Amino acid sequence: MSKRIYTLTREVIEFQRAIEPLQEIFIELRERLKDRATEPDLELRRALRDVADHATRVRERTDGFRQLLGNILTVNAALVAQRQNEEITRLTQAGYDQNDQVKRISSWAAILFAPTLIASVYGMNFNHMPELGWLLGYPFALGLMLLVGIALYLIFKRRGWI
Repeated sequence: MSKRIYTLTREVIEFQRAIEPLQEIFIELRERLKDRATEPDLELRRALRDVADHATRVRERTDGFRQLLGNILTVNAALVAQRQNEEITRLTQAGYDQNDQVKRISSWAAILFAPTLIASVYGMNFNHMPELGWLLGYPFALGLMLLVGIALYLIFKRRGWI
């Protein structure tokens, strides 16, 4: 659309350049015929005045077309900018939504990581772990996993990540 407007504007400008010298030509011809008072010369002067008036109207219309095309181009540019803004807004919103999803996934990964870390330490089969000889060692480890998981869940829930 913009390309077509530019093309039309160039055509109007070329037309303006073509008709601009006509005004001076008609003024020059009327001045030369001014001193003559014969009937054919008076008729020719009237005809030249009519043609000059038509040329003036054409020039004014051409100016109007040029201004109109400029306004159309401005409106077109505004519409294109508005579409771009809407697209950027849509992409920004998609980025926010994706960020929320990443927060949720990361939160659940952190919640699951803490118990996995504790369980992996107990799964190493060390001989000298103080909890192995303690009767409540494994229930303590399970409770610690549950406590860390719940604590992380509550922290992430309060922050709005879950």
